[in-house]
Amino acid sequence: MTEYDVVIIGAGAAGVFMSYEFTKLGRNIRVCMIDRGSPISERRCPIDGKKIRSCIHCRTCAIMNGFGGAGGMSDGKYNITNSFGGDLYEHTGRSEAIELMEYVDKVNLAMGGVDAKIYSTVDSDLKSEALRHDLHMLDAKVRHLGTDRNRTILQNIYDAVKDHVDIRFREEVQTVDKTADGFVVTTDNGTYACKQVAAAAGRSGSKWMSELCGKFGIETHSNRVDIGVRVELPAAVFEHITSKVYESKIVFRSKTYGDNVRTFCMNPCGEVVNENTNGIITVNGHSYADPKLHTENTNFALLVSNRFSEPFRDSNLYGESIARLSNMLGGGVMVQRFGDLTQGRRTNEHRLSQSFTVPTLKATPGDLSLVIPRRQLEDIIEMIYALDKIAPGTANYDTLLYGVEVKFYNSKVTVDEHLETSVKGLYALGDGSGVTHSLSQASASGVYVARLIAEQY
Repeated sequence: MTEYDVVIIGAGAAGVFMSYEFTKLGRNIRVCMIDRGSPISERRCPIDGKKIRSCIHCRTCAIMNGFGGAGGMSDGKYNITNSFGGDLYEHTGRSEAIELMEYVDKVNLAMGGVDAKIYSTVDSDLKSEALRHDLHMLDAKVRHLGTDRNRTILQNIYDAVKDHVDIRFREEVQTVDKTADGFVVTTDNGTYACKQVAAAAGRSGSKWMSELCGKFGIETHSNRVDIGVRVELPAAVFEHITSKVYESKIVFRSKTYGDNVRTFCMNPCGEVVNENTNGIITVNGHSYADPKLHTENTNFALLVSNRFSEPFRDSNLYGESIARLSNMLGGGVMVQRFGDLTQGRRTNEHRLSQSFTVPTLKATPGDLSLVIPRRQLEDIIEMIYALDKIAPGTANYDTLLYGVEVKFYNSKVTVDEHLETSVKGLYALGDGSGVTHSLSQASASGVYVARLIAEQY
């Protein structure tokens, strides 16, 4: 049995920055980080770039697991704000949460992101223009690294920590047991004793995290699930917005149902991609720093938040059922022209071939009204018409809608101001804790807990 001071479970954003901070602090702390995925240099989806539309169910998903976690295969947007992306500030305080996110930003710049531009919605005249049409633009600073640069930065962080932190790839944690001296972490390849455990299992570890909390009697609270579509249109439609703020977080309250609909993950000159979450194929978007990889389209998500009360509490199961229906009907992701949707007809191969907006993802033409519940679909249609007022062309007939996009959130684990659970020495951080759900806040949580633990040595 190998002994450590700290075992980090998960090499996503929280785990990566926790290991980096331990390395930088230079204390004599023995740290092990365990992940069921691979190093960033070896993370490749076997169907990426091929004409296969459905998941082939690898033993470990390279999109969701490995060094960098799900964020390692994203377009690397770091939003520096307390307005969205999690509730870290409730534990650290608002000013310290921002300071932690700004520190993460500096690390990213030092590790290869020095040329990445930062954008801000603060003092933008776009906010007042949006308000005139009942659209609310949230304040944030956003650093866009790009999918390509993001991987380079993660590789540089890995190179910086690998000689100081024992990183165990391709190992899956099976049990965590409490002992008189700390904990014993058992994987499918070894057993590790430690004084403290940082559970940073990320989005893909939601079920594992729930089981861990159940085992120790740690209280959790159900979270929301977001259901929606990914919109793709000519980049010129949103250029006057993306050139100023890049990532515009816009919220609209639908007139019919009073639901909040929001934009998410805007990718100027980007591409639409598949995303695999535990074997369920949903849709996402990427954008790149290298101009040679730019496309003529911009894509972003429109999401409707769903929360449930008694007797149903499993919001993620609701999202999964809708995504599985899309997979069943379309063999994966479906695509429909906005004009076809509003006219009540299915998009087929012939109609899609007539679209002036050329899709960047090979998806199955279909009818999203057979998949997305009426309430959410009407919310989305309302917002598209609202966005058309500040970005004319959004509601064009040939605007493409890919479905479904689902954002799963882990149940929120009850933790104290140190992100420590009711079990002494067991911390819950990152998106796996439900406290954060963004790259910036998850990374900041890792830094925060590393500093707290380091004070004990």
